[in-house]
Amino acid sequence: MDASTEHTQGADMRAYHLETPGTVDGIAARETDRPEPGPRDILVRVRAVSLNKRDLLILNGTYPLKAVPDVIPLSDGAGEVVAVGAEVTRFAVGDRVASTYFPKWIDGRITPALIDQPGATLPGMLTEYARLDENAAVRVPEHLGWEEAACLPCAGVTAWHALTGGDAVVPGETVLTLGTGALSLFAVQFAKMLGAEVVATTSSPEKAERLKALGADHIVRYADHPAWGQTVRDLTGGRGADLVVETVGPETIEQSVRASALYGRIVLVSANSPRKASLEITTDALASSLVTMRRLFVGSRTHFESMNRALALHGTRPVVDRVFGFDEVHEAFRHYESGVAFGKVVIRVA
Repeated sequence: MDASTEHTQGADMRAYHLETPGTVDGIAARETDRPEPGPRDILVRVRAVSLNKRDLLILNGTYPLKAVPDVIPLSDGAGEVVAVGAEVTRFAVGDRVASTYFPKWIDGRITPALIDQPGATLPGMLTEYARLDENAAVRVPEHLGWEEAACLPCAGVTAWHALTGGDAVVPGETVLTLGTGALSLFAVQFAKMLGAEVVATTSSPEKAERLKALGADHIVRYADHPAWGQTVRDLTGGRGADLVVETVGPETIEQSVRASALYGRIVLVSANSPRKASLEITTDALASSLVTMRRLFVGSRTHFESMNRALALHGTRPVVDRVFGFDEVHEAFRHYESGVAFGKVVIRVA
């Protein structure tokens, strides 16, 4: 271990654990010993974490990947390296890092052997100190604060992968985003960064103005236009969207197909819904399109590092809705669960 650290063996820290699934009150703080980094581990003093939809699914027991009992929640966190194992080569004490969503997925295609995730099958980031394999972290852009850096691992990487994986977006194409969840906001920012025209949907006049300020070129209020697929086509001179970042799934897939260009691409981020059990697309919608659909789940460390280079080059910052304190974890979960957030809900740890 690097001797020039603030780490003291056996020193106390606080970490939250999911003691009783099914209720926010089942997340409890406990005093425990700081973990010791192994030969290839880094010890991170966590500065901030952020919430994602999967954290609610894990809490409620409906996430496809079964969480281990008493798990430390949350996949997304950022902090500084305070100790390194003897064989660590990727980081040094003092480096600013963020966790990766899939610690074992470095590059290429994901496989069943790579699906372990912090906050589910591995200890998560809702803790004052986290032990990570050195391959399970990335350096964060220098222009981002801790709260902003904590927003990146899930929603940010997913949006970046959606736009740059497969048939990547090229300048001049049209990207359609749905709603104002954090992932959709990232998609708006990245699409503009890549030179695309952006059409965004929302039901709120206030959020419509915020989407425009973020860079969206056109806003479709789906409450006023239930058949908004045709509205998107009208806004694009009849051509439709070249790429749809589909973050809702069963409720919106029909209109997403109708909104797509002849050779449009739909990136399906969400395929489940508590209100509708299946994806249904009418033959009438499919008859007018040669659309291709690609299922997507976050991304690899390589995607993360590529996104960070783009963020640093353009000085782009994530949209943060609200920051809670480390003693306000329950309030943070309830605020996120309410669905009113515009941007990421963050918990400041230290």
